[in-house]
Amino acid sequence: MTSSDRPDALTELSLGTRTALPETLRVLVKALPQEAWAAHPNFGGMTRFWLERHAAFRQLLDAIAADAGAAAAGDVAPDAYAPRLYRLASTLLGELHGHHSIEDAHYFPQIRQLVPSVARGFDLLEADHRDLDARLHGFAGEVNTLLQAAQAGTLGSAQVARFAEKVRGFESLLDRHLVDEEEIVIPALLKLSGG
Repeated sequence: MTSSDRPDALTELSLGTRTALPETLRVLVKALPQEAWAAHPNFGGMTRFWLERHAAFRQLLDAIAADAGAAAAGDVAPDAYAPRLYRLASTLLGELHGHHSIEDAHYFPQIRQLVPSVARGFDLLEADHRDLDARLHGFAGEVNTLLQAAQAGTLGSAQVARFAEKVRGFESLLDRHLVDEEEIVIPALLKLSGG
């Protein structure tokens, strides 16, 4: 019995708990490690696009965290911070939701069918999406609270500092998901022709 077959495996593999993909889901990335992706003959528009989207999500969250840190430190006034937070958070939320919806409805089912050896990996990624969706709703609520406080003139540095901590925590979870998704999806795309 492998660790991913044990009854407690779902807890061990949940996004908030795992530190890496289990070995049973790293079959393709072991055969095709990340350092070989760009040189692979099937590295094309789809794989490049996927990696670029992930890089954009990481950059957006990093900008949100950096801005919150600057606002908490008093380096940015609330009236300058709030519009930027609104723009960055709206972009992140919309883009992530759209990306995950397309993956779950279109890409994951197709790749799962073409590369059945990693089907369980797609189950894990879809579970991540449900987890992240719930966390994104909470994130949106926190952003709205900050924006309302800024509009009312009551936004304080302590409130922004707490938000900055939460953003860093979410950033870590999202990165775990993105890394794991890349280790499943990119080698699968490269294995297929025209990746």
